[in-house]
Amino acid sequence: MAKPFLDENFLLGNDTAVTLYHQYAKGMPIMDYHCHLSPKEIYENKTFSNITEAWLYGDHYKWRLMRANGVDEELITGGASDYDKFLAWARTVPTLIGNPLYHWTHLELQRFFGVYELLNEKSAPAIWEKVNSLLQGSGFGARDLITKFNVKVVCTTDDPTDDLRYHTKIAELQDFGTVVLPSFRPDKGVEINRDTFRPWVKKLGEVSGQNTATYEGFLKALESCVHYFHSIGGRVSDHALDTMMYAQTTLEETSAIYEKALEQGQVAKEEEAKFKTYTLVFLGKLYAERGWAMQYHIHALRNNNSAMFRLLGPDTGYDAVNEGEIARPLQGLLDELEAAGTLPRTILYSLNPNDYPVLATLAGSFQGKGIPGKIQFGTSWWFNDHIDGMVEHMKMLANVGVLSRFIGMLTDSRSFLSYTRHEYFRRILCNLIGTWAENGEAPHDLELLGGIVQDICYNNAEQYFAFPVDI
Repeated sequence: MAKPFLDENFLLGNDTAVTLYHQYAKGMPIMDYHCHLSPKEIYENKTFSNITEAWLYGDHYKWRLMRANGVDEELITGGASDYDKFLAWARTVPTLIGNPLYHWTHLELQRFFGVYELLNEKSAPAIWEKVNSLLQGSGFGARDLITKFNVKVVCTTDDPTDDLRYHTKIAELQDFGTVVLPSFRPDKGVEINRDTFRPWVKKLGEVSGQNTATYEGFLKALESCVHYFHSIGGRVSDHALDTMMYAQTTLEETSAIYEKALEQGQVAKEEEAKFKTYTLVFLGKLYAERGWAMQYHIHALRNNNSAMFRLLGPDTGYDAVNEGEIARPLQGLLDELEAAGTLPRTILYSLNPNDYPVLATLAGSFQGKGIPGKIQFGTSWWFNDHIDGMVEHMKMLANVGVLSRFIGMLTDSRSFLSYTRHEYFRRILCNLIGTWAENGEAPHDLELLGGIVQDICYNNAEQYFAFPVDI
């Protein structure tokens, strides 16, 4: 007999998995240590006029699938009405069997809006009316949605030149129990060969009050921004390293490369590697001094469709998995920091699952200092946050590392409706561990296994990050 779709035991394939999820995982709070939510929208408790605004605005996951289903761009990012865009998504959803967005779509309808009907062209008008009616009532603002899912901490993604005014405002709210902290994302200051580098350096100088015409001034400006983020409560950095680079260099050599970039706009590949190495090592030392965690997101191949990039800009669904050398350059960066005694807590992610053995084993090469799981093999990310990707990641970590010290899932999302992804992850985790127990590969000790599940769901992350708050 076929199991019901998305029932209370969805993805739980055995009795042990059911027990682990319902008795141990389900009620755990959420630590969202990496996302792209807007602090302004959180502070303002942004409300949504309709489900399209809440669901489809800016969601390039959905946009990619709509394009693949033959939906015209007018109904995706164009000028069509929100209702017509919703109908286009509703027509797409039934084609997505096997894709995680089929699950996420219906999980979000169920958990946030109490809608248990399958979304399709026939059911769409009634779902549109019901959900929009709820959205226009009370309890569906941005902060309300965060609170509903018991999110204890949200770490947004912020440029070093941001003034972080909304983080300060959120901290002053009396009726909001979630801590919202900034994450330091200095990509524009690391990508020396991008068109954004020179304008960003100028802005950095203006914000920091430092003379960024010299490399030493540039480094002082970055340090000033790190200090400011720290004063607001920031304890996490994040780096998008689409191509891994490492080359030994000196301050004098890097200074000359920096000045060349400011003058000419471009430097050679080897010069780029030297600039990135010195700058990343400098930043890593700053993070270590302050007890921060450092995140490396590796091997995304971005903005592949140049025509659509010119039309729509970045983060619109035209990215892919990158490849290239990773082991040697990553080892070089980590080793230089470790040799100086300044390797911070570090989380390593790759968009390319072929890199998983590299990340998992390199992480094991730099553990220590009495910190459980100091170097984390970060969770399956972006194109990999589906059932197979999560299972593959956790099995790799278990095979060569310590799964019990894993800091768990994140949303990596711009949507306030994405917290069901934590439920999705937790069900997959419980099923994996439950299956090991049912097969005799792990002891059927619910106290032991349940404790591990709760640690991965929340406790490990709470202990790992040095957030300056009582959560």
